[in-house]
Amino acid sequence: MINVLAASLAMSWLLCFGLIIFKHAHQHFTTDHVGSGPQKMHHDATPRIGGVPIFAGLLIGMVILYFGEWQINSLFMVYSILPVWIAGIIEDLTKKVSPLKRLIAAFVSALIGMWLLDAKLVRLGTPLLDQLVTSYIVLNALMIMLAVGGITHAMNIIDGFNGLAGVVVVMILSALSYVSYQVNDIFLLGQCIALIGATIGFLFWNYPKGTIFAGDGGAYLWGFMVAEICVMLVYRNPTVSPWFPLLLVIYPVWETVFSIYRRKVIRGLPAGLPDAIHLHSLVYKRMVRHMIGSKEGAHMIRRNSLTAPYLWGLAAFSIIPATLFWSSTPVLMLFVVLFILCYCTFYAMIVHFKIKPWMTVGGRKQCPNEKERATSEV
Repeated sequence: MINVLAASLAMSWLLCFGLIIFKHAHQHFTTDHVGSGPQKMHHDATPRIGGVPIFAGLLIGMVILYFGEWQINSLFMVYSILPVWIAGIIEDLTKKVSPLKRLIAAFVSALIGMWLLDAKLVRLGTPLLDQLVTSYIVLNALMIMLAVGGITHAMNIIDGFNGLAGVVVVMILSALSYVSYQVNDIFLLGQCIALIGATIGFLFWNYPKGTIFAGDGGAYLWGFMVAEICVMLVYRNPTVSPWFPLLLVIYPVWETVFSIYRRKVIRGLPAGLPDAIHLHSLVYKRMVRHMIGSKEGAHMIRRNSLTAPYLWGLAAFSIIPATLFWSSTPVLMLFVVLFILCYCTFYAMIVHFKIKPWMTVGGRKQCPNEKERATSEV
């Protein structure tokens, strides 16, 4: 596993380095430009094809695992990844692949995984649903599409600041690695280690300065792999509670559910309309007070890098108990409810300007006109 980690990390690191060094040769179709969307919080034109080195790092790890006599399913995992990863990369290059088409690609990948890897949902923690999904293969397929596609899309939602999604993914994969080791599932342990290495190689260049972004290709790759490993871990190991993976990914999943509710019900807007009032966006605007309003590149990068740690801490609030109580369904269900309550409380505190001074960084107070502008955005 050390060889897998080292090879994946080195491949991802080197390809990121090459993409950054030769940015001038491809920047006309691979970069994210300043002000190109409501969720853009960077200063310079930046390559957004980090999904390429992440996939390459994962692939080299898969190759090493494939030649291990008990890892032949690694080839099938690559086949499953391709549709959703390709859709994400095409979007990064053309900006013409709609969220619906990317979601359909995630559904296709989920069905391929169900066919080749036998990744099915047979335990949901409720007797009636468990009986239904095991009795009707079509219902099982629909549930797999919903679960895998939903988590895949949710990971893209939280990919808004330097290091945010990448570190959350490493935290989730570390928990999955631990439980895979505990139940002696070497195949899934290998998948986790390969993606951890590829992600760390990318994070070296992404955090804190954001010299390359994961883009949709990277975010959808992360989301699909996490979802697929979660499904397979529960299916292959009866001692693992089906609520363990739900608690692991509750932060991106609830961010997505809450965003749909906020847009559709509260604001009367299309559910898929991008906006800048996700939790991580509000943290950036109202809790990171380092040089508010400055357009200097160094100041924007500094504020960007100070945002992610808040959300890492929030994600840890679900990932740590999930890792500790991975086989106890009642405890895991309790922590799911507690996380949702904490998220909503935290969001409300920011929206209503109830954040305590010790919770902010940077020290500069917000001007009245800035407060009025922030209120109008929400």
